[in-house]
Amino acid sequence: MPKKAQPPDTPAVSGIVGMGLDNTDGEKRITRTEEMILLGGSAETHERMQETAIRFSEQLEKRGKKLQEASLPEVIDLLHAAHERTRG
Repeated sequence: MPKKAQPPDTPAVSGIVGMGLDNTDGEKRITRTEEMILLGGSAETHERMQETAIRFSEQLEKRGKKLQEASLPEVIDLLHAAHERTRG
Protein backbone atom coordinates (compact mmCIF):
# COMPACT_ATOMS: atom_id res chain seq x y z
CA MET A 1 0.00 0.00 0.00
CA PRO A 2 1.51 3.39 -0.97
CA LYS A 3 2.37 5.86 1.76
CA LYS A 4 0.34 9.02 2.04
CA ALA A 5 2.17 12.19 1.15
CA GLN A 6 3.45 14.03 4.20
CA PRO A 7 2.18 17.59 4.56
CA PRO A 8 4.92 20.17 4.12
CA ASP A 9 6.56 21.40 7.29
CA THR A 10 4.77 24.25 8.96
CA PRO A 11 6.66 27.46 8.23
CA ALA A 12 8.35 29.03 11.22
CA VAL A 13 9.82 32.47 11.74
CA SER A 14 13.26 32.57 13.32
CA GLY A 15 13.94 36.28 12.81
CA ILE A 16 12.78 39.44 11.09
CA VAL A 17 14.87 41.87 9.04
CA GLY A 18 13.77 45.48 8.59
CA MET A 19 15.44 47.64 5.97
CA GLY A 20 15.15 51.37 5.46
CA LEU A 21 16.18 52.52 2.01
CA ASP A 22 15.82 56.30 2.32
CA ASN A 23 19.19 57.13 3.89
CA THR A 24 20.89 60.12 2.26
CA ASP A 25 23.20 61.25 5.09
CA GLY A 26 25.68 58.36 4.89
CA GLU A 27 25.06 57.20 8.47
CA LYS A 28 25.08 53.46 9.13
CA ARG A 29 22.15 52.63 11.38
CA ILE A 30 21.82 49.16 12.87
CA THR A 31 19.54 48.04 15.68
CA ARG A 32 19.29 44.49 16.95
CA THR A 33 16.56 43.09 19.19
CA GLU A 34 15.87 39.54 20.24
CA GLU A 35 13.48 39.12 17.30
CA MET A 36 14.73 41.61 14.70
CA ILE A 37 17.64 43.29 13.04
CA LEU A 38 16.96 46.74 11.59
CA LEU A 39 19.28 48.15 8.95
CA GLY A 40 19.62 51.56 7.36
CA GLY A 41 17.09 54.23 6.70
CA SER A 42 17.07 57.90 7.53
CA ALA A 43 17.07 58.86 11.21
CA GLU A 44 13.27 59.22 11.09
CA THR A 45 12.69 55.92 9.29
CA HIS A 46 15.04 54.00 11.57
CA GLU A 47 13.31 55.45 14.61
CA ARG A 48 9.92 54.29 13.30
CA MET A 49 11.34 50.82 12.67
CA GLN A 50 12.63 50.78 16.26
CA GLU A 51 9.21 51.79 17.60
CA THR A 52 7.59 49.03 15.55
CA ALA A 53 10.11 46.50 16.88
CA ILE A 54 9.41 47.56 20.47
CA ARG A 55 5.64 47.33 20.04
CA PHE A 56 5.99 43.94 18.32
CA SER A 57 8.15 42.60 21.16
CA GLU A 58 5.74 43.90 23.79
CA GLN A 59 2.76 42.18 22.17
CA LEU A 60 4.67 38.93 21.73
CA GLU A 61 5.70 39.06 25.40
CA LYS A 62 2.10 39.80 26.40
CA ARG A 63 1.15 36.52 24.73
CA GLY A 64 3.89 34.74 26.66
CA LYS A 65 5.67 33.60 23.52
CA LYS A 66 9.06 33.79 21.89
CA LEU A 67 9.16 34.51 18.16
CA GLN A 68 9.92 30.88 17.30
CA GLU A 69 6.82 29.75 19.22
CA ALA A 70 4.43 32.01 17.31
CA SER A 71 2.77 30.82 14.12
CA LEU A 72 3.51 32.60 10.85
CA PRO A 73 0.00 34.14 10.65
CA GLU A 74 0.34 35.31 14.26
CA VAL A 75 3.72 36.95 13.54
CA ILE A 76 2.30 38.68 10.46
CA ASP A 77 -0.72 39.97 12.43
CA LEU A 78 1.43 41.22 15.31
CA LEU A 79 3.88 42.92 12.97
CA HIS A 80 1.09 44.56 11.00
CA ALA A 81 -0.61 45.79 14.19
CA ALA A 82 2.70 47.14 15.58
CA HIS A 83 3.37 48.97 12.31
CA GLU A 84 -0.12 50.50 12.26
CA ARG A 85 0.22 51.72 15.87
CA THR A 86 3.60 53.26 15.04
CA ARG A 87 2.15 55.14 12.08
CA GLY A 88 -0.57 56.47 14.41
